Amino acid sequence: MSERVMARVVRIDAVEKHPNADSLDICTVGGWRVVTKLGEYNAGDIACYMSIDSWVPYDIAPFLSKGKEPRVFNGIKGERLRTAKLRNVISQGLLLPLTNEIIDKIGPDPQCQDDFVGVVLDDILNVRKWEAPIPAQLAGVMRGNFPVGIPRTDAERVQNLGVELQQWISDDIQFEVTIKLDGSSMTVTNIAGDVQVCSRNLSLKLDQEGNSFVDLAKSLGLIEKLAAHDREIAIQGELIGPAIQTNQEKLPAHDFYVFEVYDVKAGKYLDSVARQQLCKEFALKHVPILYESVTLKELGVTSIDDALKFAEGPSLNPKANREGVVFKNADGSIKFKAISNSWLLRNE
Repeated sequence: MSERVMARVVRIDAVEKHPNADSLDICTVGGWRVVTKLGEYNAGDIACYMSIDSWVPYDIAPFLSKGKEPRVFNGIKGERLRTAKLRNVISQGLLLPLTNEIIDKIGPDPQCQDDFVGVVLDDILNVRKWEAPIPAQLAGVMRGNFPVGIPRTDAERVQNLGVELQQWISDDIQFEVTIKLDGSSMTVTNIAGDVQVCSRNLSLKLDQEGNSFVDLAKSLGLIEKLAAHDREIAIQGELIGPAIQTNQEKLPAHDFYVFEVYDVKAGKYLDSVARQQLCKEFALKHVPILYESVTLKELGVTSIDDALKFAEGPSLNPKANREGVVFKNADGSIKFKAISNSWLLRNE
């Protein structure tokens, strides 16, 4: 999967007056809503949009630091964009004008403003994806980069899929729906007899102690089980437990919940039945499944807002609010997630 785009040129789909503030508007960009100053934008305007979790440099948005010294991330002074609630309206992202200075940086190719829509601005504006600092027990000693040929564990947010969502609703696509657990992505794979344990971005050395990924893989017997397995597969799941994110499930020890199994040679994911069967064979836990096979219509999901409402609910621990839900069709070719806005407001 390609790297997530953090900043791009967009057309503003709609502008409405903020219901609780005379000096504010609400702009809609795809499935995202952004609170802006009154009259700053009109529907149809072209602007620069930065999504939540963007690290925005101080020199393009100094007001984000609110008069304080800007923070620093990867050598860049700036601030992180978070989900916020402004006068009881959720705002996600930042809109800035498409200035002549930015147009000059984009280059000579676009002939009119319409041609700018969709242009990626990450490098042009030096906007980066913010990542939480890696705890020492997760960092470990790296063996190398994440294995080539195995998809990264990520899914597109539903807010970026307005057109596609309507098509899937119309086509009555059947989806498996699972709870998204708040943890750290973990992959254990066997490629041509070479077993690797990986974090989201790195392959880790197996001859180390004190690394949560490697220690858990060993305690579950995954290294031996994969080495003896007759297929080249990648088992992907969520590492959750103490000191992993907020450990909202309140687990006393680390645990691993599978959400994907990838057949390396076939170049495709196992379907839900085969994945669950492999979990039984390997004595692994599977992320909670809300629905084995269901259409979005059957769930009452007919819009992005409906999907976000559906994302709300209890997690693995019924006393904890879940991070969200993940939708996957039978062969894994369609996959997207809806993240709970109430979870974002509490945890970001």
